[in-house]
Amino acid sequence: MALSLLLVLLAVVSTTLSMNPGVTVRLTNKGLQYGKQLGMDALQGQLKSVQIPDFSGSQRVSPIGKVKYSLTNIRLVNVGLPKSAVDLVPGTGVKLTIGDAFMNLHGNWRVKYLRIIKDSGSFDVGVTGLSISTTVAVKSDQTGRPVVSSTNCVANVASAKVKFHGGASWLYNLFSKFINKALRNALQKQICPLVDKTVAGLNPKLKTLNVLAKVDKYAEIEYSMVSSPAISQATLDLNMKGEFYNIGKHQEAPFTPAAYSLPSENNNMLYMALSAFTANSAGFVYNKAGVLSLYVTDDMVPKGSPFRLNTKTFGIFIPEIAKQYPGLMMKLLVRAEQNPTVTFQPKNATVQANAMVTAYAIQPNGTLSPLFVLNLESSVSANVFVRELNTASPHNQTNHAADSQVGSLDSVLRMVLKVVVIPIVNVQLGKGYPLPALGKMNLVNPQLQIMKDYMLIGTDVQFTG
Repeated sequence: MALSLLLVLLAVVSTTLSMNPGVTVRLTNKGLQYGKQLGMDALQGQLKSVQIPDFSGSQRVSPIGKVKYSLTNIRLVNVGLPKSAVDLVPGTGVKLTIGDAFMNLHGNWRVKYLRIIKDSGSFDVGVTGLSISTTVAVKSDQTGRPVVSSTNCVANVASAKVKFHGGASWLYNLFSKFINKALRNALQKQICPLVDKTVAGLNPKLKTLNVLAKVDKYAEIEYSMVSSPAISQATLDLNMKGEFYNIGKHQEAPFTPAAYSLPSENNNMLYMALSAFTANSAGFVYNKAGVLSLYVTDDMVPKGSPFRLNTKTFGIFIPEIAKQYPGLMMKLLVRAEQNPTVTFQPKNATVQANAMVTAYAIQPNGTLSPLFVLNLESSVSANVFVRELNTASPHNQTNHAADSQVGSLDSVLRMVLKVVVIPIVNVQLGKGYPLPALGKMNLVNPQLQIMKDYMLIGTDVQFTG
């Protein structure tokens, strides 16, 4: 029994880990360098909180003998991180190195010697040659969000030179080397914990990743990670599920994402690949919700249209309609019979839909008399654009309708699609759907390309707040 359960669990884990992503977000070296700037600001802020505790001791100074000393009220005045670098560590995360950093501290000193002689004053400390090295491991947490942690942190202070003010300078200069070493050791013990705290401080921001984003009253999209980040020497990829679901009902689509690979572009900070699977899961969800249907009436046809939705117009193609229902207005019910299918080919996005069109005559008392049922296949090419952190398909280019029963109605149905159905669909698609985002992230000059099996958004980013 235990062995069977173990095998089942291993099979589930293996399936999960081998799942192709629906969406991939790629961070390039350019994006990494922008992140470094933000990280350095955060680390510099943390280092400003360095607190050196008061400490005291005694030192034998010839020829005076034993000298007792104390250093108090030590506070940081300035900190600088002039040299820093970040590099990706394949399979692990990011390595951060800082060199030639410096600090300036100020405090008070006091000494006592020969039992009765006391002296006091202030001092400044110039800390130079501060170096820090740490590895930031990037993984996925239980919610499917990225999580980071600092490992292997090493900090070294090359020099801490004390300059005393006030009192007998001939005295404290004799044991300044001892105090230099004590201060240097005290600093080194604090730096790595502050680095760890800075890195850990990124996790609340990473938790803002919209792993489940509401699209509208029918659908939401999941951006949880399906595997640990894929890290190479040049890029860091977050592989996400990218699947639409009915709100509150997470039924898996009856198809899975196909494998795809991103081009080796690095001009932008960030690249987002949105696969055809993501778009097709949306079609599955909306069809399952029963919203892929539309009643078309004559008042929806533009006034300048050469045809009207009445029995006179359709009587041209089917004379029996005009004879049996003379002078009546009509209503069409356009309903998807199957899930619409989206395909991406280089520079082209196509939506293939199979629908059933049911035509009705509207009687004077408002009742509907069925006239005919028409099977309709439509292929629509679409333009896609990015608006802030939403993406949409707002404009059709061409469509084709075919019917095996009433081929002479093709032109009329194509006109209905073009002037009525497509504009309504475009309004809905124009609302877009949310892209994966962290906190107050803005896209800067996004560019969209249609590739084979996915759309690719290349963009710089800017964080505010």
